[in-house]
Amino acid sequence: MDAGEFVDLVAQRADITHTRTRARPITDATLLTLAERLSGGEAADLAAELPEELRTPLLRDGEASERFGADEFCRRVAERAGVDADTALEGATAVFAVLHQAVSKGVWDHVTTQLPKEYVALFHLKV
Repeated sequence: MDAGEFVDLVAQRADITHTRTRARPITDATLLTLAERLSGGEAADLAAELPEELRTPLLRDGEASERFGADEFCRRVAERAGVDADTALEGATAVFAVLHQAVSKGVWDHVTTQLPKEYVALFHLKV
């Protein structure tokens, strides 16, 4: 899957109009926020399985992971993407669904085991 297909799938799942124009900032914001939450090199492992154009938000040099809840995750996505909270939630849920489809089971399992149960419920994560 290339970056364009990834973003198009996010747009379709989130029912975002102007597809790539709006879906790309939500995708990047979600990946960056996820990178802030993951520890132990998991963000880099995730990036390695994505198209090159989508890797940048996941690659943070030497920054420690942060612990924050799902509400804060959505707030950060909304702020970064310049969208309202509902659109951020819908968009982040779509990004997680496409990630699940795009990466190996091993990488997906490592990512989801680092996230609290509230993430699983809010973002409908398949674990």
